[in-house]
Amino acid sequence: MRIGVPKEIKNEERRVSLTPGGAAELAGRGHEVLVERGCGSGAGFADEEYTAHGSLVADSAEEVFEWAEMIVKVKEPQAEERALLGEGQVLFTYLHLAADAIQTAELMERGVTAIAYESVVGPNGGLPLLAPMSQVAGRMSIQAGAHCLESSAGGRGVLLGGVPGVAPAKVAIIGGGVVGRNAVQMAIGLGADVTVIDRDVSVLEDLSSRYGSALHTLHSSGGALEEAVLGADLVIGAVLIRGARAPRLVTAEMVEMMRPRSAVVDVAIDQGGCIETSLPTTHAKPTYLAFDVVHYCVANMPGAVPRTSTFALENATLPYMANLADQGPMEALRSDAGLRAGLSVCRGQITEPAVAESLGLDHTAPEQVLGRGRRAA
Repeated sequence: MRIGVPKEIKNEERRVSLTPGGAAELAGRGHEVLVERGCGSGAGFADEEYTAHGSLVADSAEEVFEWAEMIVKVKEPQAEERALLGEGQVLFTYLHLAADAIQTAELMERGVTAIAYESVVGPNGGLPLLAPMSQVAGRMSIQAGAHCLESSAGGRGVLLGGVPGVAPAKVAIIGGGVVGRNAVQMAIGLGADVTVIDRDVSVLEDLSSRYGSALHTLHSSGGALEEAVLGADLVIGAVLIRGARAPRLVTAEMVEMMRPRSAVVDVAIDQGGCIETSLPTTHAKPTYLAFDVVHYCVANMPGAVPRTSTFALENATLPYMANLADQGPMEALRSDAGLRAGLSVCRGQITEPAVAESLGLDHTAPEQVLGRGRRAA
């Protein structure tokens, strides 16, 4: 199979979907890899490293998209990239379509087979391709939040862990999944006063067993959530519903009642955000004020640590890339139910029910779409 790796063009995005070592793995299986010149520079990989491992180098994204049968990326294709996609081409990347009607429509129009990293399901029912970036984002959320609380960043001037004789900052983490667990670990490690809110009692029991009295746990209800948010110096939004738009759990009214110059970090922003006042921001301009509360809503947080993130992502995605290339995409999707769960758009149809529901559109079962036409080579 011909596999193309374009350079990421989303604002301040420096990750790359394939390292030279990963490219060598695919080449060793008999596949061809074409990378765009400079695609790995942001993560510290030179073009010469790719060529030394058997990859070809193209001078433009246009060449990569025209040549490749499968495009592997990190972030969702931007408008100029979507225009380069062709019918029958496979796109394997993070998509987050539930909050992006324009991208969804264009992928349908282009006739691509779009597989979303964030929706692929592992053997244990987890989300193996989302997990590594959720780990990074969860840990980064506390770093970002701590900075937002500094007066130079517009915050209250509060040190997250306090000092002897001065109370630490109060941190409320909404959601105890992968993002939330990693945020808890970092916040407790820095000495903050941490509360995690989740609707799953078993999640709270697990976290309580691990951290004991160092962590407060609350079962999610309207009253408990509001109390935690209003009492916090820093709120971390870490809510995920697989494939769907994030629920808006923190209302604008709650934000308005928060302490002046407190902070929120909405890690769910790439799925629309779980805080009503959240709007997507970039690494170039990561924060803004709403109701005198500092908002950090960068949609590609792991892009700030591209080398760590690139290796972590490839560790998870490379086996799936190899499977798609070895078997051919249609057969790989038919034979692997977990990979098939990541299929979002195929042959002009939405195949992910949660995306269709979020956008008010119809969907077709992936098994039905994959049953059409000839088996892929």
